[in-house]
Amino acid sequence: LGTGFAYVGKEYRLQIGQKEKFIDLLFYNINLSCYVVIEVKIGEFDFQDLGQLSGYVVACNHILKKEGRDNPTIGLLICRQKDSLLAQYALEGSNLPLGISEYELSKLYPKKVDGTIPTIEEIETKLGNKDKRKI
Repeated sequence: LGTGFAYVGKEYRLQIGQKEKFIDLLFYNINLSCYVVIEVKIGEFDFQDLGQLSGYVVACNHILKKEGRDNPTIGLLICRQKDSLLAQYALEGSNLPLGISEYELSKLYPKKVDGTIPTIEEIETKLGNKDKRKI
């Protein structure tokens, strides 16, 4: 995320009226003096995703943000895929500080996987050895 981010929580609980809502990831940026709400979607971006994020941003501004100390909350939606035109239209309808970004699973894994995690054969061998010791 960069410098200045302090982790607040995952599945961060907000009580909004009679409903419980859970923010995927909540951070506080000490350089910007604001909360940062991050919602992660495993599928393709759609309009309702931004509506959910907007609701969380507004709720944080009412519930968490302190007047005179904090700037307005920023929202970031991270999804597997987005149609840029759909995202543009969705963002044009909001005056909140929101952003939409894509992620690539291949970039989340180490470039060289060999040796970083055990192979299936290594796991089976270990499990086989443990079973023999118990008998």
